[in-house]
Amino acid sequence: MEWKIGNVTIPNQIVVAPMAGISNYSFRMTAKEFGAGLVVCEMVNDRGILYKNQKTLSMLYVNKEEHPISIQVFGSSKQTLVPAIQYVAENTAADIIDINMGCPVKKVVKTGAGSHWLLDPDSIYDLVKSVKAVIDKPLTIKMRTGWDQDHILAVENALAAQEGGADAIAMHGRTRAQMYSGQADWELLHEVAQHLSIPFMGNGDVRTPQDAKTMIEDVGADAVMVARGAIGNPWALKAMAHYLDTGELLPEPTPIQKIQTAKEQLERLVMLKGERIGVPEFRQQLSYYLKGIPRSARTKAAVNEAETQQEVNQLLDDFATKLSTISTK
Repeated sequence: MEWKIGNVTIPNQIVVAPMAGISNYSFRMTAKEFGAGLVVCEMVNDRGILYKNQKTLSMLYVNKEEHPISIQVFGSSKQTLVPAIQYVAENTAADIIDINMGCPVKKVVKTGAGSHWLLDPDSIYDLVKSVKAVIDKPLTIKMRTGWDQDHILAVENALAAQEGGADAIAMHGRTRAQMYSGQADWELLHEVAQHLSIPFMGNGDVRTPQDAKTMIEDVGADAVMVARGAIGNPWALKAMAHYLDTGELLPEPTPIQKIQTAKEQLERLVMLKGERIGVPEFRQQLSYYLKGIPRSARTKAAVNEAETQQEVNQLLDDFATKLSTISTK
């Protein structure tokens, strides 16, 4: 089902979350090909943007096939975030800009960025209002439910962002203290959804088509934001979109299909970053693609030693041949 963030139309209710070290062009294009309605790039440092750091600016690359796409920026102060976001709005092909207020990692929050914003709804309101005054693209905020169990300001923070002019809110149903452990609190997400008049994306523990349906129908989210469930498993995105549309469950991908898609993602990653960076980065993704495939441990170990795309492809082809031989016996 189509929906909108500001003036941007999203073709379906499946959004792929920004994940540091994961959500580069290679991953996003795979997600798009498998039916994601909206993709979000990995978080980009506001100071890196302002100082025109080349590595940072390269993270702002958008391919014409990725639209609609959101670029996420993180930072600790209005003084740096506002001009950095203005730069992104005026100098990139982003359709939507997102502010990270959810990252729980210590090196990020200790600077005052990420989840640290969740301690003060007034500062959220002030920042959002200031950003909206200088950009003409839709603005979204990615949050968590709170800092810890004693500082849960989920409703207050979401309303502060809305009142500041945010066009949509995404919320992960865990606190900063929880990191990625325990269960996401969907009841609290439901409460937040009831208070908002702007679109709400529910995030946390969305892994199956049935989860996606529950997030929309019971939690009251306008869209589901999928994070770790999409790593090495883009078929989950297609299955969720299809299930929400038709109520039908798609078949699971075969091991051969997983290997072929992994190779395609590696090819894009090498095109984007070169072999020296792309091949090592791919190793982490590959372990997700091969998860659950019998006899894959040896191939994973061999790929961890490989240095070129050709070596990785050969190892994957050999493994695929073995799998085919086993299945025909």
